[in-house]
Amino acid sequence: MFEDAFLPAAVNGAAWAIFHNQGQACIAGARLVLHESIADEFLEKFIALAKSIKLGNPLDPNTEMGPLTSALHRDRVLSYVDVARKEGGEILTGGKAPGGELAQGFYVEPTIVRARSTQDRIAQEEVFGPFVTVLTFKTDEEALAIANSTEYGLGAGLWTRNLQRAHLMAREIKSGMVWINCYKRVNPGSPFGGTGQSGYGREMGFDVMREYTQAKSVWVNIDAQIVPHYPRPAK
Repeated sequence: MFEDAFLPAAVNGAAWAIFHNQGQACIAGARLVLHESIADEFLEKFIALAKSIKLGNPLDPNTEMGPLTSALHRDRVLSYVDVARKEGGEILTGGKAPGGELAQGFYVEPTIVRARSTQDRIAQEEVFGPFVTVLTFKTDEEALAIANSTEYGLGAGLWTRNLQRAHLMAREIKSGMVWINCYKRVNPGSPFGGTGQSGYGREMGFDVMREYTQAKSVWVNIDAQIVPHYPRPAK
């Protein structure tokens, strides 16, 4: 999130990126990297939005966030809250399972954690839940370094009104997909896949067709003028 990002859209986009499907998505926006000049205002709005998300039965049309897949996975996600505290991170909101009528389900509150360093486990490992790590930057170069400081590279998003910056950052970010002023937009005609530990190859689009084919080279000489590689003296 750069200093010229349109905050209302950026806040909603960041929430969709991480809290959609309870964060159980391979392309979840799990690291929120904010320009320090907008960090406080952004987080105020982002935290308020996170707190407003209605947890409940996924069969209820009013529910905005359902449970995780299992008790084991719920406990794994919550274990990263302890990891964050041990690393000196700050829990800005969430970080626990809700009580009341949801206590028997596999729910986790929308969780926002400020990390101390890009090398913290919460900034390097995939939590795969409604858990987002916040980092800040001063310059475009620092933002790019943070973006590329992980071994993963499936999806990335950036929010700016500067089109030149947007294209430059999209080119330099090591990720199979980059969204500009949006997130999680996909199309069957567009290749889907990552870099680094996020895998290789592509799904969808013409690229996926190559995964089901084997290329063959066939060379045909049509002039018969073969230059001898081992010339012999004439007799």
